[in-house]
Amino acid sequence: MFHGSIPALVTPFAPDGAVDEAALTKFVDWQIEQGSTALVPCGTTGEASTLSFDEHYRVIELVVQAAAGRVPVIAGCGSNDTATALRHMAKSAELGADAALVVCPYYNKPSQAGLLAHFSALAQASDLPIVLYNVPGRTVADLAVATTAELAKLPTIVGIKDASGDLARVTALRGTCPAGFVQLSGNDDLTLGYMAMGGNGCISVTANVAPRLCADFQAACARGDYAAARELNDRLYPLHAAMFADASPGPAKYALAKLGVLGDTLRLPMTPPSDVAHAAIDAALAHAGLA
Repeated sequence: MFHGSIPALVTPFAPDGAVDEAALTKFVDWQIEQGSTALVPCGTTGEASTLSFDEHYRVIELVVQAAAGRVPVIAGCGSNDTATALRHMAKSAELGADAALVVCPYYNKPSQAGLLAHFSALAQASDLPIVLYNVPGRTVADLAVATTAELAKLPTIVGIKDASGDLARVTALRGTCPAGFVQLSGNDDLTLGYMAMGGNGCISVTANVAPRLCADFQAACARGDYAAARELNDRLYPLHAAMFADASPGPAKYALAKLGVLGDTLRLPMTPPSDVAHAAIDAALAHAGLA
């Protein structure tokens, strides 16, 4: 269903802070031309927490329209409120998204029983396929293997983006989830190992900046050519680190501006990367052969 290099898209803003719709449409075209196999608007990297509901839905609408069926669109629909997440899913389905990326509820720290109830309620109330998103470093709530396996029994819960950093979970989930359950890495720097363990792809920050290299890396993994994959990973590895040299998505937007792809406007509380981060990003772009 979902595989390969999937950028968690940044949301371009005009200098006045408004969503830059023309730039977003152009960015989607570029991503698809460069080999991205699906697109994720309105995730963390897209500064979704700073978007109004109207902006959130407009960004999804624009990405769906620009993709025009060429690749799937997995719309960011997460919330720490189950009713709001369902509202996002309903609107995303209406706008033509192919699936919803739904993060574990953050801040209120639900138990495993709460996580099971939250995702089950969403799956029962909507036909839109759900990709679970486990990122305990941001949410504190960690979606356990047993809970994931229970949720994977539901027909509309089709996969997971795992940013737990625990590579052993790939094998654990392969042994406990139904065949075809999609496993997508949420950590660019661990994706080589994740793919070797049996993963299907990556929802990536780096792919915003280096979509062709990330797509080529995923293609090498898919054909089992891990020598080529290692070479590409070596080129990309400093860039993976540099994307978090300061608060994300500041580094990604700085890199995209340096490459002439998008502007670098952020919304508070995000601020521009430091001079130290700039130097790390500049060096990583040079190492990857991008600048």
